[in-house]
Amino acid sequence: MLEICDLYRQFNGRPVLQGISMRLKPGEYVAITGESGVGKSTLLNVIAGLDRPDRGRLVLDGEDYAALDEDALTRLRRDKLGFVFQAFHILPHLTLRQNVALPLWLKGQGGRRADRQAEHLLDAVGLGDRAESWPRELSGGEMQRVAIARALAHKPRLILADEPTGNLDPTNAARVLRLLGERIRSAGAMGILVTHSPEAARSADRVLQLTPEGLHE
Repeated sequence: MLEICDLYRQFNGRPVLQGISMRLKPGEYVAITGESGVGKSTLLNVIAGLDRPDRGRLVLDGEDYAALDEDALTRLRRDKLGFVFQAFHILPHLTLRQNVALPLWLKGQGGRRADRQAEHLLDAVGLGDRAESWPRELSGGEMQRVAIARALAHKPRLILADEPTGNLDPTNAARVLRLLGERIRSAGAMGILVTHSPEAARSADRVLQLTPEGLHE
């Protein structure tokens, strides 16, 4: 279970997140919507452990990771979290297969098993025939699909996706949203999708709106 309790974050004295609280059960997938600039990406970065809250608790499977030191937080991100962010962060010196297999390597799983898992996920996002391609050969939409495959590779407990369909055509957007939902629910994981798209939001189990006053059903 993920519990977010009374979360606050400010920048240069300006409040961005105020009193954010929510709870996710295993197998649950939620979408967070809101106007541009309201703090959706900030909230996702805080939940991901990439930014520290000024106040509040982040509890994943009973562990308050807002209080962890950097080494422990790095291990938690490696083992339990999967990220799909707008900047992709695809490594240019690795093939697509290697990029997707990277989270498995970091957990000590290598060899043919990791390769097969990466190839299966590339096939699921429609890039099965591009496993040996290099990132420089891809469009923005194709890199987004690689980022989604990589986020799912190590079967994380919590999947965080920031506008994952922003660079995709409707057909591929529907494909990856279906994949995200299926993986989250079948694995008993949890998922948070930040999006401006009403169509993407409808793929989730419930939709929350972030406003300057907080997070609301």
